Amino acid sequence: MTVAAALDFLRQHPRAVLATRRRDGGPQLSPVVAAVDGDGTVMVSTRERAYKTRNVLRRPTASLLVLTDAFFGPWATVEGRVTVEHLPDALPTLERYYRLVNGEHPDWDDYRRAMGREERVVLRLHPTAAGPKDQG
Repeated sequence: MTVAAALDFLRQHPRAVLATRRRDGGPQLSPVVAAVDGDGTVMVSTRERAYKTRNVLRRPTASLLVLTDAFFGPWATVEGRVTVEHLPDALPTLERYYRLVNGEHPDWDDYRRAMGREERVVLRLHPTAAGPKDQG
C-alpha cells in the first residue's frame, strides 16, 4: 500500500491505534481518532501530559494502525516522524482537526476554552511509509 492510499483509507476510517515508544523502548499503544490535514500529515489531538506526547517528544517517531468500524477486514498502517504543536499555536490546527472529524462545533468559544483547560496539543505524523506491504 502506498502512503497516498493509506491516507485515503484513513480519511474514511479515523479510528486508529497510535504506537509510540516508552522510555524503556517498549511499545505504548493508544486508541485515537486521527485526521489527515491538507498537507498530508496525520493529526491526533491529545493532552500535553499524555504518555504519547512525552514519548514522541523524547523519540519523535510513531506508527498508526488504522481500522474500520467492523475491526476485521481492510486496514492500513502509516509511520513516520512526529512533531508536536503546542498551545496557543495549536488552536487553529485543533479547530481544523475537529472540523475534519466532527464537522462544525456548536460553540467554538467553548471549544477553545476546553482546549486550554485540557492543555491540548496536536501530534503531527509526517508519513514516510505505509502498509500493509503484503497480505499474509
